[in-house]
This record gives sequence, structure tokens and C-alpha cells, in this order.
Amino acid sequence: MRIHVINPNSTATMTHTIAQAARAAASPGTKIDAETGTNTPASIEGYRDEAMAVPAMLQAIIAAEARGADAHVIACFDDPGLAAAREVAKGPVIGICQAALQVAMTLAARFSVITTLPRSVPVIEDLVRAYGAGHHCRKVRAVNLPVLALDTDPATARARLLAETRLAIEQDGAEAIVLGCAGMADLCSWLSHTVGIPVIDGVTAATKLAEAMAGAGYLTSKTGAYAYPRDKSADKMTGAA
Repeated sequence: MRIHVINPNSTATMTHTIAQAARAAASPGTKIDAETGTNTPASIEGYRDEAMAVPAMLQAIIAAEARGADAHVIACFDDPGLAAAREVAKGPVIGICQAALQVAMTLAARFSVITTLPRSVPVIEDLVRAYGAGHHCRKVRAVNLPVLALDTDPATARARLLAETRLAIEQDGAEAIVLGCAGMADLCSWLSHTVGIPVIDGVTAATKLAEAMAGAGYLTSKTGAYAYPRDKSADKMTGAA
């Protein structure tokens, strides 16, 4: 089985962190094809960054399917371009936010999400509601660090993440924590061991879900919303609207 994991941003060190988490989660015999975005923002921190990253990501997914990928993981917690990716892909496409929230709802009645910058909080709050997790998610918190600081200042990132997690447990009544950034994937085990509650990393959750769905033979529906994009070249020839 081949699972294509696409980091939509252009930071290769982050792709390395993501790939390590995905490969650690994958079963023997599953090949993880990790890829970095090309000519995309260095990090995704807002709607503009998402929009700029999506075209290259879609092309990467199409190319990965041509190479034999059975499923795809979008390794950005904003789940950018998820619906569009499902249009162009035959195999399952899993966003790490959706996967993490589904796992969190299974493991705990109440959880909080901890992300990087405050500007990401409303984006994630909207995703929480869209994915039906609003009743379970007590709060979306931010450590107030840029995404790239997870690589450049790991000591501060760890300290702030731990402090925010303890606040989530004390103030939110969180029974589990969801890490709201793919770049936090390597902090999952450490944080869970330190605070004593489940900590869910979306890369791991999405990899296992992609593996399970592809293994079961499930494919993306091509009837209705996720149908392949129409070829409009014939419309130009006939003058159709």
C-alpha cells in the first residue's frame, strides 16, 4: 500500500517531521510517500496562504495517483483544499484536522485543540463545527508562536505547549488534547506522557485512517459533489455555457 502525504507548505524540515510521524504510525508493508509543496508559502497561517498552497497540492495529488498512491493525507491542520482534493483523487483523501477530531471524539468526551497563532483559532473553530465536533471541543487555544518557530525555537514551543495544555486541563476540563498543527507531530508522545491524558496528532490519525480506508478498498465517490472536474474544452468547441 502507498500513502501519499503532502505538506502543502514549502518547508522541507516540516515535511521531515511529518514523514517521521506518518512512517512511525504506518503498518509494515505500507510505503509513505512524503512530499513538500512547490512554490507555496513557507507556512500556512491564514486563508491567503491556504489559497496559494492549494493549486500545487492538487497537482501533487494527481501526480501521486499516477504513481500508484492508494490514499492521500493533507498534512496541514486547516485542511486546505480538502473538498477540491477529493474531486481530483480516486483514492481516499484525509485531512489531518478531520481525522484528529474524529479520533478525539472516540477517545474522550471533552477535548481542547492547541494550535500555533491566535489567527488560526477562528479557522479551526469553524472546522470543529463543520465536522460535528462542537459539542465535544471545549476550546481552541494558541501558544502564540509562528508555525516555523516549532523548528527554529523548539524549547520555547515545548514550554508554551505544555503550559497551554495544563490550562486546557484545569480550565476547560479537557480529557484529551488535539495538536492543531502538523509541525507539532513529534511532540505528541512527550506531551501525553507528561500530562497523563491522550494527545492526538493529526498526522498519525490521518495516516492510520487512510491506511484503513484504502485497505478496505474504499474509494472516493465520483457521483455528485466529488465527481471529477469536468473537461470544459468541448464546451468551447460547441459554445455551451
